[in-house]
Amino acid sequence: GNRLIESLPYNLTEAQLKVLAEIRKDMSSNRVMNRLVQGDVGCGKTIIAFLSLIDIVAKGYQGALMVPTEVLATQHYDNLCELKEKYNLQINPVLLTGSVTAANKRKIYASIEAGEANIIIGTHALIQEKVIYNKLALVITDEQHRFGVKQREKLSGKGETPHILVMSATPIPRTLAIILYGDLDISVIDTMPSNRLPIKNCVVDRNYRPNAYKFIENQVRNGHQAYIICPMVESMEEGENNSDLCDVISYSKMLSEELPADIKVEYLHGKMKPSEKNSIMERFARNEINVLVSTTVIEVGVNVPNASMIVIFNANMFGLSTLHQLRGRVGRSPRRAYAYFCFKRGRQLSEISAKRLEAIREYTEFGSGFKIAMRDLEIRGAGSILGGE
Repeated sequence: GNRLIESLPYNLTEAQLKVLAEIRKDMSSNRVMNRLVQGDVGCGKTIIAFLSLIDIVAKGYQGALMVPTEVLATQHYDNLCELKEKYNLQINPVLLTGSVTAANKRKIYASIEAGEANIIIGTHALIQEKVIYNKLALVITDEQHRFGVKQREKLSGKGETPHILVMSATPIPRTLAIILYGDLDISVIDTMPSNRLPIKNCVVDRNYRPNAYKFIENQVRNGHQAYIICPMVESMEEGENNSDLCDVISYSKMLSEELPADIKVEYLHGKMKPSEKNSIMERFARNEINVLVSTTVIEVGVNVPNASMIVIFNANMFGLSTLHQLRGRVGRSPRRAYAYFCFKRGRQLSEISAKRLEAIREYTEFGSGFKIAMRDLEIRGAGSILGGE
């Protein structure tokens, strides 16, 4: 782990080093770790997870990392394999998701049970009955709010009281976190990598579209990439009043016609086969796709540093947490990034939607997730905690 930290092409921030020290202290003590690591989108939680897994393997044990989507699991696995090759790490990672073929699953199960596979990355496929671990000593769940308590317990029950590390980019004010996760110690990564520039935010109505297309073309010509987010997969039945809503399939077709022919536009949504989704994300990561039109399936964790622009259509339909997570897909490199939140002026922009768009425009600095969470609570209200309701 320390050799890797010294070799990395970037320095870990003080906050990352502090959190890593807390994790290492827990894992070398005689008590079982139960720790929540909170940090805003893009603050560098993934490398902390990788270092913790590498540490546990060095002690002769297995570690597991469970994430909510196959796209993210594949990306983590590829990144870890790249680190293994580049720095000659003594680890043997495997990828376990629902779309792995039955024959490959049997091989992976056997290598996990024999202890040959020592870092297991995957979706909730990690907790199925057939998976028997050899010496599971560390369990990490990423974006933990996506997993139920039962799912987390099921994974932690797979080992002999393994260390538990829970990671979340969904900011919860500290006092509330203590109430919700009273059994967990809390670590916070509260600084961003020093070479990041704040994302330029823009809340615009639909008349801005022609300018957005020019801007996308300009970004692509400079070697960068763009995300376009639509709320729906495809148009509803004819006759329904959906003319105001953008959908992924028809929008990507329209965009291909609007943009010059050499700009490669593809679409991605949750109903596609996992293999298709992974293939598209891999091609996007390699810059073979310039513009990716997607639903919120890319909301959690996806990391393509070369993407410098995101346009979110019908932004008034999304919650603040989702808007903040989506914006966090860009600005993951030292270059300036841009986020456009588009809406249609008119009656359907409710007072709450207007407040949300105002909040996302107002809180532009890195680490603003906690402020956004508080603003979200103010806008939505806390609900009825006591009483008949």
